[in-house]
Amino acid sequence: MTPTVRAILANYESDNPGTKANLARILMQGRLGGTGKLVILPVDQGFEHGPARSFAPNPDAYDPHYHFQLAIDAGLSAYAAPLGMIEAGADTFAGQIPTILKVNSSNSWATSIDQAVTGTVEDALRLGCSAIGFTIYPGSDGIFDLMEEIRELSQEAKAVGIATVIWSYPRGGKISKDGELALDVGAYAAHIAALAGAHIIKVKLPTAHIEQKDAVKAYEGHDWSAQSTRVGHVVKSCFNGRRIVVFSGGATKGIDSVYQDARDIRDGGGNGSIIGRNTFQRPRAEALAMLDKIVDVYLGKD
Repeated sequence: MTPTVRAILANYESDNPGTKANLARILMQGRLGGTGKLVILPVDQGFEHGPARSFAPNPDAYDPHYHFQLAIDAGLSAYAAPLGMIEAGADTFAGQIPTILKVNSSNSWATSIDQAVTGTVEDALRLGCSAIGFTIYPGSDGIFDLMEEIRELSQEAKAVGIATVIWSYPRGGKISKDGELALDVGAYAAHIAALAGAHIIKVKLPTAHIEQKDAVKAYEGHDWSAQSTRVGHVVKSCFNGRRIVVFSGGATKGIDSVYQDARDIRDGGGNGSIIGRNTFQRPRAEALAMLDKIVDVYLGKD
């Protein structure tokens, strides 16, 4: 246990030793272990986008074992996936990398902005997971049901020593398409996740757009043009940096953009990246080289 990790764990004042131990497992894993930085591989896209859209660019990725091994060989901090994906490799890879069970999911055919609960805390315990993961959509008509669901699941998880990761993606309601990535909206969504009791908060990288008319004055007089500055604002919105904040890789993009995102997250004080399609849709050797460089960015080597 490094002083950096001890300082992070000290911010979680209400948690029992089991939950802190599972957070420590994630924070001490892989090449970034002990630094306070994280790179997590999430593979929940099969639910969200379907198998062909997710895995056809790299057919090896149809196999759940591929993702476990990729995360292990790349020296990552954790692997996050829905129930079936974790179950498919739980025995083979037991103890080799911390896992995060994604306990709610949607699909691309749904017309409502919502997710169904597809896994339980009991499943997470049975499979040896370090955390549960849950998506909320601030702004959607279903947000209040989602908030009540994660309240119950998180309470149950914390009671048995399992951490909670909240994916907080604003959309729906009065939020415009540009507003989904707006700085004020992203910071608000991250803060909601912190208020909902998340140990680790996952949000998207924000643009400089300000969506809410009532928030414009609060953002005036500051230069938000640098992505690292915007990252810093989101981190500050999560209890002044007292919560772990990681940023998603988003849609498939050029490799240089992925590296620059990581530099901006690092320079803005973010805790790291949770990056899926931008890695596993590439051939294995290319994905490993890419993840190696991302880790180097967080180590300050790039």
